[in-house]
Amino acid sequence: MKWFLACVAAGAASACGFAPLNLWPLTLVGVAFLLWALESAPSLRSALLRGWGFGLGQFVLGLNWIATAFTYQSNMPAWLGWIAVVLLSLYLAVYPAAAAGLAWRWAGGDRLRMVLIFAAAWIVTEYLRAVMFTGFPWNPLGVSLLLTPASLFAALFGTYGLSGLAALIAGGLYLLARRGWKDGGGLAVAVAALVGIAWLATPAPSGEPGPAVRIVQPNVSQDQKHEEGYGPQLLRFRESAVNTTGEPRLLLWPEDGVPFLLDERPSDARMIGSWLGEDDLLLTGGFKIERDSAGRATGARNSAWVIDPAGRLLGRYDKAHLVPYGEYLPMRALLEPIGLSRLVPGTLDTWEGPGPRTLDLPRFGRVGLQICYEIVFSGQVVDRANRPDFIFNPSNDAWFGRWGPPQHFAQARLRALEEGLPVLRSTPTGISGVIDARGRVLASLPWQELGVIDTRLPPPAPPTLFARAGNWMPFVFALLLVIAAAGLAALQSRPKRASERRT
Repeated sequence: MKWFLACVAAGAASACGFAPLNLWPLTLVGVAFLLWALESAPSLRSALLRGWGFGLGQFVLGLNWIATAFTYQSNMPAWLGWIAVVLLSLYLAVYPAAAAGLAWRWAGGDRLRMVLIFAAAWIVTEYLRAVMFTGFPWNPLGVSLLLTPASLFAALFGTYGLSGLAALIAGGLYLLARRGWKDGGGLAVAVAALVGIAWLATPAPSGEPGPAVRIVQPNVSQDQKHEEGYGPQLLRFRESAVNTTGEPRLLLWPEDGVPFLLDERPSDARMIGSWLGEDDLLLTGGFKIERDSAGRATGARNSAWVIDPAGRLLGRYDKAHLVPYGEYLPMRALLEPIGLSRLVPGTLDTWEGPGPRTLDLPRFGRVGLQICYEIVFSGQVVDRANRPDFIFNPSNDAWFGRWGPPQHFAQARLRALEEGLPVLRSTPTGISGVIDARGRVLASLPWQELGVIDTRLPPPAPPTLFARAGNWMPFVFALLLVIAAAGLAALQSRPKRASERRT
């Protein structure tokens, strides 16, 4: 029990390396402590339990923002939010537990082998966390390295590969703490070489900045937006749309930016178009209602619309990766009678779209769209057959408290790094911003601040290795780590076999 509680505390400390605290050395120290705890585990069961405790501590603290979402749903008590955080964390901790168990089982009592296998297992289990049961890849371990030069590793091996690199760095700390100077020093040299290769192999953005862009953050909270009928938000959008320069601009508004059914009421689309400059285009979040043959509403789409000054709808993207309990209620027939409901207003479940899609914008190039939560799914944000020039991520983080928005923004930066594409975000209450093709923040608006960002569209970089190969790359890295561990085991066993032959 003592080791289990210590691992829970180490997991909580590791969560402090994620946004908004960004104390990234604590993440590495926390993982290093977990490896130390695994070394002394007397059995596989004990190793699994220690890994599970580490994951429990990390997820409960890191995902505390989920509890805030329950305060916006009057049908459910706010305290239920913390129960949801703990229950979700109990499940998510299974993945660190699996990585810990694999490392303990196959280390053969050797510390360096345990580090190598642990890093490979973390890559695989973190990927599984992102795809199992609709997936929840929030706060991957690698995001803790976002503020370091090591972050460029994501351009080669993706976010899950970056998480494996973080595990290796933590493993180096563990080896040095155990006075394994040779193994720890050798691992440090190998990690430095990998970071250097990533720095040399990551393509830089090419070309000049593109057309003018205006990102709008209206700073209207979740409860205000619906109680006041979108009035404050629409007024601020209208004021922000005034074009005083005459230069064509691309205006970007958040998820659920307008309350109108634009395809069903063209007059509303024309009204919004009339606010734009003569050559402007608008990308805004909105909804589309799906109806049956009798005209009855059967479902909804969380969409992003392209609108020109004449009010014409030039394109639409439908969100593909939906949030369970947020945009639809699983097992509705069972849960609704006992008082459970979605965390956002409305009774219609949202239907998923077909997946990543690129839209052509006259005068502004090609845009790939990812609405809100979708941006956290590594390798699933771009139509690789029709690569865009940039990604637009309209979002609504207004119900995610103080910790959710900066964590969301950090993961959008990872997508820019991976794909070599700039990412532009517009949210109602922040964080909105402009991220270049190397994941650097060029401009941003803080949480709960009204404002606009006037900038030019950053240029894309040539496709990165990850952009070409996708999530095969982290598995390649994991395989290389396993091969290294197997080679190390073979070298260690060779003298023993020779002595056996002499005997």
